[in-house]
Amino acid sequence: MRDAIVWSADRFFGIFCFIGKEVMGEQNGIRINKYLSEAGVCSRREADRALTAGWIRIGSKVAGLGDRVYPGDTVFFKGKAVKMEEEQILLAFHKPRGVVCTTAKKEGVNIVDYINYPKRIYPIGRLDKESTGLILLTNNGDIVNKMMRAGNYHEKEYVVTVHREITDEFIMQMSKGVHILDTVTRPCKIWKTGATEFHIILTQGLNRQIRRMCEALGYKVRTLKRLRIMNIKLGNLKEGTYRPVTDSEWKELQRLIQDSSNETVKA
Repeated sequence: MRDAIVWSADRFFGIFCFIGKEVMGEQNGIRINKYLSEAGVCSRREADRALTAGWIRIGSKVAGLGDRVYPGDTVFFKGKAVKMEEEQILLAFHKPRGVVCTTAKKEGVNIVDYINYPKRIYPIGRLDKESTGLILLTNNGDIVNKMMRAGNYHEKEYVVTVHREITDEFIMQMSKGVHILDTVTRPCKIWKTGATEFHIILTQGLNRQIRRMCEALGYKVRTLKRLRIMNIKLGNLKEGTYRPVTDSEWKELQRLIQDSSNETVKA
């Protein structure tokens, strides 16, 4: 009985603290870029660009960087009222070759139009047009930066084939770091799985990183497929199809990013 009373008291204290935090949060408001991110409109980075362009209003006032949204405020994005999206969407998609990881209409077969999901979503990170494999899409801009920011050291795994036989020297140089784009790539895990095939795990995402690394060492990439992002695996998901991330995957992902920085990803 005593244990039950203690548990109830602890639970009451926890609820009290949670409510207090929520009330304080409402009093202090929420930053406009975070509000738009959590509403599923765009990422924080995109929101900052939209703010600079003057596309966002809070009520009748044009919003600026650092402005806050308070209870009762109505936010407009390009003249359209924003409604907070309560459903948290996270999809795993097997991207085919030729699909571009952008929301821009001018880019041909863009990933959002290809999937044609009934709610506003956008890709977490990128896979170049010629690459295939796992990419995640969400309406939660807050997790995008926590997952993709290189400083958080989250893993992404790929399988790659190249045009000629792989040597021990190639594996060693790739693992130590390769000079590309005026920098040296971060040391990584890499292992040979065939005469011309290897697996590689990266914790950063430079533009066309694997292709540039291979080219710097005299190898040309034939195929490149992403197999895993952190704890979420491509598995046997058919190319061109998507699935919701499972509850267990989502819980583990939240655990992995709980201490990650969500500062806006820099280009």
